Amino acid sequence: MDTQEYDKALYYASHLCCQDLIILMVQTKDDLLSKKIEQFILSFKFEQDIKNVEKKRQQLIEYITHATESLPIQYNEYAF
Repeated sequence: MDTQEYDKALYYASHLCCQDLIILMVQTKDDLLSKKIEQFILSFKFEQDIKNVEKKRQQLIEYITHATESLPIQYNEYAF
């Protein structure tokens, strides 16, 4: 899985860019990421209680953090 997807998801979630999150949700190959994005967006659009919205956002961010930590480190041979 590409780390750029997770970086984008984290950026969009922290800046509440719902349109960009929807596009990422459709394009990603990570089914769990897609599901977490969907849950957050539905909560953001339709939930009355802000605590539930914040809970879904936090779950999305926690999943992104977990997923990026489990990815192998990719080194660029030209970076050194």
